[in-house]
Amino acid sequence: MTKKISLIHSTNLAQVDYAYASRIPEGMEILFLAGACPLTKEGIVPESGDYEMQANLCVENLKEALKECGATLKDVVYTRVLVASQNQSDLVTTWHTIRKEFGDHDVPSTLSGVTVLGYRNQLVEIEAVAAVDKK
Repeated sequence: MTKKISLIHSTNLAQVDYAYASRIPEGMEILFLAGACPLTKEGIVPESGDYEMQANLCVENLKEALKECGATLKDVVYTRVLVASQNQSDLVTTWHTIRKEFGDHDVPSTLSGVTVLGYRNQLVEIEAVAAVDKK
């Protein structure tokens, strides 16, 4: 029997496009994933100022890391999205791009603008925590 992660939405707080919390059922393993970066298979960040393209590449890399752990985006219980920009519009573009990939699985998330990220030309990074059934 597969256990389900609970996403908690509040009726006492502002209505937002993400859950305020998540609950992991007893007996599940917690996976802490390294930040998914917009790296190609060759280990390069494409030279581009395109936040949407980098966000999509980050999600694809996150999906691959999850797959190798026996998980999918539906198993993610928390994300932190880091965007190298001082412009709120860049954060919003990145957020909408990533949210679209998660569909109705609206996990609790933190969106932060930062001054710089680890790789040359990197604009986006996604940290994630997921939970899967113990084997």
